[in-house]
Amino acid sequence: MSKKRKLILEAARTLFNENGYHNVTIRMIALKMNMSSGNLNYHFKKREEIFEALYFEMVEEFDHRIHVLPNTEVSIEQLRNDVESSMRRMLDYTFFWTDLYNLLSISDRVRAHFQEVYNHRIGGCFFLFEKLKQKKLMREASFEKEYNFLAERMINYGNTWLYSSRLYSNKLDTRTIDYYAITYLSILFPFLTSQGKSEFQNLLPELFG
Repeated sequence: MSKKRKLILEAARTLFNENGYHNVTIRMIALKMNMSSGNLNYHFKKREEIFEALYFEMVEEFDHRIHVLPNTEVSIEQLRNDVESSMRRMLDYTFFWTDLYNLLSISDRVRAHFQEVYNHRIGGCFFLFEKLKQKKLMREASFEKEYNFLAERMINYGNTWLYSSRLYSNKLDTRTIDYYAITYLSILFPFLTSQGKSEFQNLLPELFG
């Protein structure tokens, strides 16, 4: 990708985050870049092309995380760090996660990929569960679909925490992200073994004061 295209994407992402995707025009992006709309159209013919480029830029890192999971040493602390890192990455693309339903309707390519990734994310959750069980941090399922439902809850929370946060506050700082990361991690707590719960409590003693 050319340097100019990268700069356009950075400018567009900033405007989308500030104003929402549907409130930003090609002309607004061009003005921020100090270039003509025609010049911008040379790089991206439509606003939807910018959206698609930003989406695939965003998911590249998340795809990488799934690929390296088999070689990752799993612990409760590692999970917390990974969740916080992912949430901070999502903040860079706030416009997408706070308008997820509507944005998926404007690009068949993005919608198809998002639906495909869902299956990979389910698989990633089950792989994580197995690694936690191997380390005796997570118990076996109590019934057949229990961990299917757990994976669904984790993915749904991951998709919507940023949208939910904007319903009650317009500001996200380090403390707020920490709160949502702990909330996400706490979904796992009832499924941990005594050893896993002990590790969780040692990591987050303030929750058990």
